[in-house]
Amino acid sequence: MTPRYWKFAIIIPLLSLVLSTTSLSAAEKYTEANLLVDNSLRTLDQFILDPNMQVVKDLSKRARGIIIIPQMIRGGLIVGGTGGHGILFARDQNTGLWNGPAFYSIGSLTFGLQVGGEVSQLVMFVMTDRGLNSMMSSSFKLGADVTMAAGPVGGGAKTTTADIVAYARSKGAFGGFTVEGGVMQTLDSWNTSYYESAAASPTEILISHSVSNSHADSLREAITEIGTPTTKNVKY
Repeated sequence: MTPRYWKFAIIIPLLSLVLSTTSLSAAEKYTEANLLVDNSLRTLDQFILDPNMQVVKDLSKRARGIIIIPQMIRGGLIVGGTGGHGILFARDQNTGLWNGPAFYSIGSLTFGLQVGGEVSQLVMFVMTDRGLNSMMSSSFKLGADVTMAAGPVGGGAKTTTADIVAYARSKGAFGGFTVEGGVMQTLDSWNTSYYESAAASPTEILISHSVSNSHADSLREAITEIGTPTTKNVKY
């Protein structure tokens, strides 16, 4: 495939990913949700094993929530964009236990001269109550409704007052990655299908913990292992 057509091959599935999540049947959404959880576990493991991403362990111990997006696709020619699906786990402030996952989509479209394509794995740490509270709404814009910071590769955790800190493992022609300006939306139908409950809103999943699915236990255990403070004086 020539470079010219490869660029179009990136854009077409990207736009489909951003714009189409409602056409799947309930059974298909359940299957896709399960697959997303499995891929999220693999993504987290890869971040943990990456010597340039040891900051993941540090931030997990202080984060209010962890968002894992196994595959973010970014492409562009004249019209560009970013799209992906992800999950969120939130820490209970009283017990320290991690609740989730809740399912989200993220996407944005841009216009102008831009050439290239990129596929990234993304882990974002929700560091503030404001950041976590925004996740309870049906839609919010990264960098506007919540503040964003891109974490540096290597070294320790970046000192920042941002609501969300994002880290990416990327391969592609852009040579950098950002999700600022992207819109995150709750995948309500995926939540309903995964938990087989019409009451499976982000609040019920993450705060009330009134629904559960044992399929996510392995991922929850992995997050708990890296996200449990090692000393009593470490604040959540």
